[in-house]
Amino acid sequence: MTADRAGRDAGESHLLWDDHVAWLLDPTGGDCLPDVFIEGATAADWQAVLDLVVERGWAFEYTAGCSVLPLPRAGTVLSRPAGAECPSLRVWPAPEVCAIFRFLGEERIDFDLDLRELQGQERLDVLCGFLAAIGRRLGTSVPVYFEGDDRTPFLGYDAAADRVRVLWAPPDG
Repeated sequence: MTADRAGRDAGESHLLWDDHVAWLLDPTGGDCLPDVFIEGATAADWQAVLDLVVERGWAFEYTAGCSVLPLPRAGTVLSRPAGAECPSLRVWPAPEVCAIFRFLGEERIDFDLDLRELQGQERLDVLCGFLAAIGRRLGTSVPVYFEGDDRTPFLGYDAAADRVRVLWAPPDG
C-alpha cells in the first residue's frame, strides 16, 4: 500500500497539510519527537496493536537490548522481570515514517513519532491512517502530545468523530 493510499483508505485525508497542520508539525520548533499515549490499556490492547501491525503488513523491528528478535506476544513482553531492559518496537506504516513503541507498562500504550518524517500531505495521510487504524482497532481515541507534555494533545484520532483532528490552537497574541 502506498503512503497516499494508507491515509485515503482510512478516510483521513480531510486534513490538508497547507491549511491545517504544516505549522503544527514544524520540526524547527524544538519538539521533534511528539508522544502518543493511550491510557487505560490492557495486555489484550497491546496484543491487538501487535496483531494490527502484522495484519497490515507494516514493516517492523522488535529489539530487546542490542538484539533484534521475533515479535513476541504482548503478555510475554509485559511480564518481563523487574529491572529488565525495556524492549522497543519500531513500526513503519510507510517507508521513512516510523513509530517507536516502548513497552513501559501494560496500562499505557506509548509510542513516539518524529516530526522530521511527517512533512507534506502524503506523510500526513500516512500518520492519519496509522492513528485511525490503531484507534479503530482499540475503540478509543489516540492523542498525540507535545514532547514531554502528557496533558495537552495537539492532534489525534477522535474515536467519537471517527477521524483525526487538530486538537490544539496556539494562544492568541
